Amino acid sequence: MSQMQPPPPLSARLAAIAQRFGLGKAPRRVFERASQLHLPFQQLPCPQETIWWQAGPPLQRLVELPRSALSGPVQDDKAEAHAVLVGVIKRSEQHLSTFDLRQVDGFCGQENEPAPIASFEDYLTGLPSRKVRIISYKDFIKAISLPLPRFLAGSPISLFRANWCGKRMFWNGDQHSEAFAASIAYARLRELEATLPAEITDYRIDAGGLELLDDRYHVLAMPVQAWSDPSFMGLLLDGGIPYSRLTILRHAGAPEFILLPKKHADATALGEGLRLAGAADVVKYLRALA
Repeated sequence: MSQMQPPPPLSARLAAIAQRFGLGKAPRRVFERASQLHLPFQQLPCPQETIWWQAGPPLQRLVELPRSALSGPVQDDKAEAHAVLVGVIKRSEQHLSTFDLRQVDGFCGQENEPAPIASFEDYLTGLPSRKVRIISYKDFIKAISLPLPRFLAGSPISLFRANWCGKRMFWNGDQHSEAFAASIAYARLRELEATLPAEITDYRIDAGGLELLDDRYHVLAMPVQAWSDPSFMGLLLDGGIPYSRLTILRHAGAPEFILLPKKHADATALGEGLRLAGAADVVKYLRALA
C-alpha cells in the first residue's frame, strides 16, 4: 500500500504560483515576501437588509470621487487610478409622473451607523417612544405633510436606489423621519393609495467599468495596521512599487483599498502575494454585489 506523499514545502508552492503568473526573479522575491506577510486581513462586509442608506457600502461616492481622495507617492499613478475608479459606478436620473409611496422603505439622511432595521414597521416598533400616531385619513395627511410639506400639491418626491441594495427605494430626506415612516406604514396597512411624481437617482455597478478596473489593477482591502507595518511598508517603498490608496468605507477599523497597476511587474507580484496572504479582492467583492 503506497504512502501518501507529504505536501510540497511552501517555497515550492510559491515557486509554482510565481511561474504560473510569469513572474521574473525580482518580482518573484516580492511575491514570496508578500505572500508570507502576517497582517489582520478581514473580509469585506456584505450589505445587510436595512432602511438606512448610509449603512450600505458608499459606492455612490465613486461617481464624483475627488482626486484628493487618493493618496500615494506619485501624482500620475493617482491620476490614472482615479480615471478608472470613476467609471465603476454609473448614475442616471429617472422621472416618473406617478409613483406609489408604499414602495419606499428607506431613509437617506442617517449619517451615523445605526443597527440594521429591515422595514419602517420594525423601525417604528423599536422607537422608545412614539410621537406620531395615525388612526385616520386626516391623521395620515397631517403626518405625511410634515416630511413632505407639498404632498397635497403633488410636488415630486426625491428618491435614491442602488443595485447593490436590491430593489429597496430610499427617501432623500432627513427631517421628520418618524412621521414619514408612520405615514408609509399606515398606507401599507390600510391599502391606501398614496402617489406622487418621483425623481429617482439610480446608481449601479457598471460591468464595463468593473472589467476595466480588473484589467488595469489589483484592488485589495488592506487593514489599517498595514500602513505602519515595517514588513509591508518596506516591501512597498523600498522597491518603489507604484500604488494608490483609497479610503471609502466608513465603519470603525474599516480596511483601505490599495490599487496596484498590473502593467508593472513588481506591483503585479505584490498584488498576487497579498491576495495569497489573505487580502480581500475588491473587484470580486463588487462583482458579487452587482
